[in-house]
Amino acid sequence: MSTLAVVAVLVVSLATLGVGAIGLRISRTTSDFYVASRAVGPALNASAISGEYLSAASFLGVAGLVLLRGVDMLWYPVGWTAGYVLLLIFVAAPLRRSRAYTLPDFAEFRVESLVARRVSSALVVLIGVFYLVPQFQGAGLTLRALTGAPTWVGAVVVALVVLANVVSGGMRSITIAQAFQYWLKLLALLLPLAFMLAHWHRHGGPTGRLHTVDWVEPMQGAHAPYLVYSLILATFLGTMGLPHVAVRFYTNRDGRAARRTTVAVLAMLSAFYLLPTLYGVLGRVFASDLVTSGRSDTVVLELPRRIFDGAAGDLLTALLCAGAFAAFLSTSSGLVVSVGGVIGQDLLGRRFDGVTAFRLAGVLAALATLVLTLLSSGLAVAHAVELAFAVAASTFCPLLLLGIWWRGLTAAGAVAGMVVGGALSVTAVVSVMVGETPGGWAGAVFAQPALCTVPLAFATMVGVSLATRSRLPVHLGRTMVRLHAPEDLELDRGSYHPEAAHRPG
Repeated sequence: MSTLAVVAVLVVSLATLGVGAIGLRISRTTSDFYVASRAVGPALNASAISGEYLSAASFLGVAGLVLLRGVDMLWYPVGWTAGYVLLLIFVAAPLRRSRAYTLPDFAEFRVESLVARRVSSALVVLIGVFYLVPQFQGAGLTLRALTGAPTWVGAVVVALVVLANVVSGGMRSITIAQAFQYWLKLLALLLPLAFMLAHWHRHGGPTGRLHTVDWVEPMQGAHAPYLVYSLILATFLGTMGLPHVAVRFYTNRDGRAARRTTVAVLAMLSAFYLLPTLYGVLGRVFASDLVTSGRSDTVVLELPRRIFDGAAGDLLTALLCAGAFAAFLSTSSGLVVSVGGVIGQDLLGRRFDGVTAFRLAGVLAALATLVLTLLSSGLAVAHAVELAFAVAASTFCPLLLLGIWWRGLTAAGAVAGMVVGGALSVTAVVSVMVGETPGGWAGAVFAQPALCTVPLAFATMVGVSLATRSRLPVHLGRTMVRLHAPEDLELDRGSYHPEAAHRPG
């Protein structure tokens, strides 16, 4: 056990709680808790989004998958970054101009349907929980590697710290914490990597035991082309449908700030994702035994002590552990805020005031995720995140793209598309998580469902909308103007306004 690494984890956790205590003093209104009163500038918001987005899958999982399977796994960081290009072009500014607080708010605003809102709320909770699971898994892996403790211990620690931070100050608290955590994660990966690459250059390393052809050549193995293209589709389109990503654009001051934020995020993610890939390559050289032992997800944490003896290895490991826990805490905080916001508004808002409902909802979300984490402990961290992307790509991606850019979307079409895409993708995700998947082509579809579920969701939304085109939303014209006109243009929506229905506070 590395005492320095345990101390690093404690320092990161205490620093996160300290920021939460500051948030308790500055967060007063419900808007503070949900969207930081829409007052976050592009630079701070970009750092916070990057800190939130770079999760356990990014910090640990990408390196583990590159070590395990080689070049095909590079589509994970490429897709997770490129998804922001589509978000920038098609969604960021119109979503901010909608003046909604959450994705269910947007669904109701666009198609003027409470049923669409309720379906969206259920999907936000499902996607948020599916994305939280690998964060808790990653925390368990880290503490087990450090102390030998059961994996559930790390999950409980992260859940407690996140809950304390979120319930104390909501979005205002976690924005500052996540911005700090991005730069901590970048430094935590960059500094040890520089030392390890220098050592490899000077002294070489043991010969890796992975077959070069299988590791370097793309699309090797059964059903590989389908699996790769389905992964690409899920990661490219899933980003815009992630609730904790979408809610960040509501915190910007206006649509222009949302676009500037997205451009900055692209630069930050591109710089970061170079690093886990190199860790995977170093793992093949110095720690290829992790593949046969089933511990590839721990390669980032184990490399320093494989290369350096004594204090140097312990110090670099401690820095990596601090960065890993920053990843778990930052992403988990954003997910709890987005899921708690929806549960607080739609399920608890009528019984409690806005802040109390938000806090209770956060507790419910974290506890449900802990249970699911214990049931899916054998799932690879990065693959668990990719499954959440598949659900988002099959539900909210069609809703956002068609809702923003196609006048023909109706409430019936939106609901039908989300139900079809959600039911199919969630079935695949749950089957994979509990280990009940068939073999052959069916198993490949269950493992990577997006290539089937995304086209079906789009086709269903378009087909049902065309069949019900006589029931277009009453305020469709003004809604489309709101989404595409300058934000300072005053519009009269008559009896319905996006901030008048179900808004917090």
